[in-house]
Amino acid sequence: MGLTLIPAALAPLVLSGQAAPPPEEVREDAPPPATPAPEPYERPEGLNTEAKEKGEPLDPQIIEGRERPGFQSELPDDIDQTNQGALRAPPPQAFPVDQVPIPDRWRLIQGLGLVEEDLLDPYNQNTYKGDRPINPDKVPWLPITGDDWFFVANLISDTVYEPRTFPIPVGVQTTQDPDRLDVFGNDFSNVFSQTFIGGFALLKGSTAYKPPSVEYRLTLAYNVNYVTVPERRVLFVEPSKGTDRLDQFLGVQEAFVDYHFTALDNDRFDFVSIRAGIQPFQADFRGFLFQDQQLGVRLFGNRDNNRLQFNLAAFWRLEKDTNSGLNSVVQSPRDDFVFFANVYRQDFLIPALTSQLTLAYNRNREADDIEIDDNGFPVRPALLGNLRGREYDVFYLGYNADGRIGRVNVTASAYWALGEDRNNFFTDRPADINATFAAAELSYDKDWMRFRLSGLYASGDDDPFDDVEGGFDAIFENPVFAGADTSYWIRQTIPFAGGGRAVSLNNRNGILNALRPSKEQGQSNFNNPGTLLVGAGFDFDLTPEFRLTGNANHLWFENTATLETLRVEGSIPKEIGYDLSLSAIWRPKANQNIVVRLSGATLLAGDGFQDLFDNLGNSEEFYSILANVTLTY
Repeated sequence: MGLTLIPAALAPLVLSGQAAPPPEEVREDAPPPATPAPEPYERPEGLNTEAKEKGEPLDPQIIEGRERPGFQSELPDDIDQTNQGALRAPPPQAFPVDQVPIPDRWRLIQGLGLVEEDLLDPYNQNTYKGDRPINPDKVPWLPITGDDWFFVANLISDTVYEPRTFPIPVGVQTTQDPDRLDVFGNDFSNVFSQTFIGGFALLKGSTAYKPPSVEYRLTLAYNVNYVTVPERRVLFVEPSKGTDRLDQFLGVQEAFVDYHFTALDNDRFDFVSIRAGIQPFQADFRGFLFQDQQLGVRLFGNRDNNRLQFNLAAFWRLEKDTNSGLNSVVQSPRDDFVFFANVYRQDFLIPALTSQLTLAYNRNREADDIEIDDNGFPVRPALLGNLRGREYDVFYLGYNADGRIGRVNVTASAYWALGEDRNNFFTDRPADINATFAAAELSYDKDWMRFRLSGLYASGDDDPFDDVEGGFDAIFENPVFAGADTSYWIRQTIPFAGGGRAVSLNNRNGILNALRPSKEQGQSNFNNPGTLLVGAGFDFDLTPEFRLTGNANHLWFENTATLETLRVEGSIPKEIGYDLSLSAIWRPKANQNIVVRLSGATLLAGDGFQDLFDNLGNSEEFYSILANVTLTY
């Protein structure tokens, strides 16, 4: 990269769009010799001239070694061309061989006056979204040299309005209305959340085909949220506080430096990079085990023409803001570390299938840590069992696949969790961890339609009082599966009132029944009932701008022994119920700059859910509506 060099004689042509006259020295010192007028053209003999004059048919056979296939009509009249006083073009030696610089190739079209840059234009070439390198002369305060530095700005507005119903416990000390004497009261609540995200990157590179050699990135997110519920002690631990909450928070979601080892590149642009700081990482294709932005160091790259990819990563988990879920850098990081090693191989085990092997290790040392969230509820240790602090070591061995088998698209994940929990909160003794997980989605495309089948299994603990914990739990799940955040069960948090008001059966944007206070601030819990799911869905791209998606899932607890112990019940049915959802996505510009989503979901409670959450009015149907507008620059 650098200045583009062109012949000096062509520079006026490139920069002004007009033809350049011959150089002065050619016209004055070495004028080309005059070219004599060409002699009149004479048709060679043997080309049917005689037959033409006599009016005879033309010979269709051989004409100087060429055959005229089936041509019988007369030839046109001869063309005689005379160009008196014509001059020959200047010979190559008449042009100078030295070169002059012009603006870099990105700004060449701007130098011709064909493009005018507009700061607010997100579609045409724009320096602020990385289409052209930075002009160092205009930003002398930046510590950069050369014309291969780019600046990229991303601005996002994410607006969510969400009315929903779910089992809401009645306050213990007081209730909002004096007639609410049941365990669960009214179930309606609504949420409004507005998030502004600003991402900024400064990178040194060449083109889109070659990874940057150096990258500096910072992403900030500011969230304002407003929530209303019908009961006290749901939003705040103090019963004196009301039933609505307005909160705001500024989080740092990315802040890293990425260095590219250019010496390890090859002619196919395979690369090796190291990245340090707060950065995003996803452990598998669908976010089942870990998908978050955390403080860490990551060595990653690819080989064999990108058919082999690898990651080595270590993360020190940051505390999260309770109500927004954003990273809090003003608090000390948690005593919780996560290590990953994975490798991806394309066309393995069969062509068109990418396989991934994963080894993850979660080292938690928070036994002496007492953490109270921003609303006053204890989150570490969880209010379950003996209420003692916990720490654990757990290894995850995983295989993941993504691709297709013939016409069928396939995504699959399998994990085996092994390790030790230093304190089983049921027995107050150490216990071994031995839990399994498997999930798969098969889909088939027919023109503009996609049909999906989904299945998920997460083992549950069958005996809370033995020395083996068999309930599978993730580190930080964010599954894009079975409807994702348009699904009722994945979107909503169901409070498990019997085991403590700050403990939930599942977690927001999570599919596992983990019995933990929150996935943001709580610890993994392997004493849980597990999860079973079978589902079907469709995606219809009715137009390039409009997509309709539907999902129908049936959910169960894998084993209810843990729930029966915590609720002191002899038996609890396994069925959670049917989760039905329908969503529409509209992109008016047929791109991702403006995205409007509207979805509705309902949970038709099964016997197990009704047993756990027998509520005022005996409601068996719960709903969730999600209205979301995302604007991206």
